[in-house]
Amino acid sequence: MRRGVALAGLAATAVLAVGCTQEKQNEIRRSIQNWTGTNGVLEVYGGDKVVKRFLKIDKLSTAYGTEDGTPRNYRYGYGVLDENLNGVADADEKRVYFEVSNQGTNWVFYESPR
Repeated sequence: MRRGVALAGLAATAVLAVGCTQEKQNEIRRSIQNWTGTNGVLEVYGGDKVVKRFLKIDKLSTAYGTEDGTPRNYRYGYGVLDENLNGVADADEKRVYFEVSNQGTNWVFYESPR
């Protein structure tokens, strides 16, 4: 039964997506991805070196203005700060809130292969 409900939901989403703009399709895709979760990694670079790494990110969001609703020049999220840059969320490393600028900052966000 659960599979049938999931398939019906997927079919309904597909039908709605056909009539949507590209931006709306992207929003739907992000909401589905956010709902299912990801194991994201954000690496921030200083030159050619990783200077900060956040692990176990479930989503990276765009900030929007409260009054005008326009997108801001940064992204934000929650993730485990990989203080020793070993690529593993060690027991002593904590989940933190972070923001990263869209301007002048080199960063890469990807799904962890682990």
